[in-house]
Amino acid sequence: MSTLAGIGAYHPQIVHFVVALLVVGVAFRVLWLTGRVAFAGPAATTLIVLGTLASLAAVKSGDDAHGPVERMPGLREAVVEHEAWGERARNIFVAVSLMELAVLVAAARQSRAAQGLGLAAAVVGLGGLVVLYQAAERGGRIVYAYAGGVGLRTGDPADVDRLLIAGLYHKAVQDRASGRPDDAAALIELAAARFPQHVEVQLMHVEWMTDVRMNPAGALARLDQLQVPATDPRLRLRAGLARAAALEAMGSVDAARAVLQTLRSEFPTSPTIQRRLDALNAPG
Repeated sequence: MSTLAGIGAYHPQIVHFVVALLVVGVAFRVLWLTGRVAFAGPAATTLIVLGTLASLAAVKSGDDAHGPVERMPGLREAVVEHEAWGERARNIFVAVSLMELAVLVAAARQSRAAQGLGLAAAVVGLGGLVVLYQAAERGGRIVYAYAGGVGLRTGDPADVDRLLIAGLYHKAVQDRASGRPDDAAALIELAAARFPQHVEVQLMHVEWMTDVRMNPAGALARLDQLQVPATDPRLRLRAGLARAAALEAMGSVDAARAVLQTLRSEFPTSPTIQRRLDALNAPG
């Protein structure tokens, strides 16, 4: 169950409607100014008004969602900035919607003011899209740079588990690339200890034991204890490759070759298996 109040859990869905409706609506208004597509005028008004109504819901849903998100360390400033740009975009498009309705009335009366009002609506609308982009970019930062909202929108504890695994993995990769293999391996070991039933995490731990900890015997021991689902060919292949790598690292080249040949009979189209066999069979 979501831990967000009101309609906060629906904020991601609502904002996508806002962006789509307003971008297409402003594009139609610009198209109408060419005088070649008559229907683009009423279509622009309809889309922009609908997009503006959606923006009201977007701001409301964002307000409902911001409390739990802001409490995450280091995230308050990013949330406040996103909210400010979102409110600016809403306010601009409220004004554009009023202008659009005026264009619609003027066009129905065949007034010369329609063209001027349409031009003004297009110019202000284009400016509004710039502001809308800024709001969307900052919303993206909250999601992709801060992982804001994970575990809050659905209330599913598994969301936070996935976030923790991702964080440990990405940081381990960074540490390894930065020349800190012990720190990197420690993070993978933490993930394996925290999620003992997660087969992919355990396989990753086995691989890192061979490649980073330089402990292929320990990797084989772990692999022997691991229950890999027989119904998942991808995991079976990964486990087999991990076993072959550990055997090769121990100097048991013939045993590693035998494992790879068995895998090839089960996965004959796998280029990874063939590359590993070619490397083992290479002279010298």
